[in-house]
Amino acid sequence: MRTASLFLCTASLALACGGTASTSAADASASGGDGSAPDAAGGTIAVGAACPPAEERSPKFAGFNEQEVSVETKSAACSSGICLVNHFRGRTTCPYGQDSSGKAPSGASPCAVPGGATAVTPQVPPQCTDRRAADTVHCSCRCANADGKTDDGATYCTCPQGLTCTQLVMPFGPSDPLAGAYCTHDKAAFDRGVACQATCDPQSAPCP
Repeated sequence: MRTASLFLCTASLALACGGTASTSAADASASGGDGSAPDAAGGTIAVGAACPPAEERSPKFAGFNEQEVSVETKSAACSSGICLVNHFRGRTTCPYGQDSSGKAPSGASPCAVPGGATAVTPQVPPQCTDRRAADTVHCSCRCANADGKTDDGATYCTCPQGLTCTQLVMPFGPSDPLAGAYCTHDKAAFDRGVACQATCDPQSAPCP
C-alpha cells in the first residue's frame, strides 16, 4: 500500500493489515482498458464502487487523514486490485468517531472493525461532512502516469462514466509504478482550503 501525503508532497511505502504489500510495476499496471483487471486479486467490486480498506481490519487503526491519499494494492475486494482512499478522514464504518476511551458521541455507536465483532481501541476522528466514504473510498485504477500520459509502455485504464482521471500520487523515485492519476468520483475534488470544515455529528450534522 502507498500512502501519499500531498500536503507535504512526500510518500511512503508500508504494509497494510491483512497481508497487503507494496506492488510491483506489473501489479500496479494490471488493470484493463475498461477498469477491470482479470489478473488482479480475484475481487468482484467494479471501479467506482465502495471497497473496505485493509487497514480497518485492525482494531488499533485510528483512521485515515484527509491530507493524504492511500493506494491499497492487491485488494482482494476490487476487480482492479486497487482500493483508493482519496483525502478521507476517519474510518469508513464509523462516521461519528469515538474518544480515547472508546465512547462515541451521544446517539452513535462506538467504532468496530468491519463485521462489528471487535471494538476499535484508539480515538477515531469523525468523518468530514463533505468527504464521505461513498465518494472518497472506492475501487479505482491507474489511468495515467505522473505526467498525465499513457504512452510509457505501462497499462492504464479508462475511467468509467461518472469518474474522472485525477492526478493524486507524487512520484517516489524514478519509474514509480504507483505515481500518477487514478479514477475518482466527480464529487471528490479536494480543495485543502475549504475541505473538512464540518464533521459528522449524530445531532447537528447526521451522516447516515
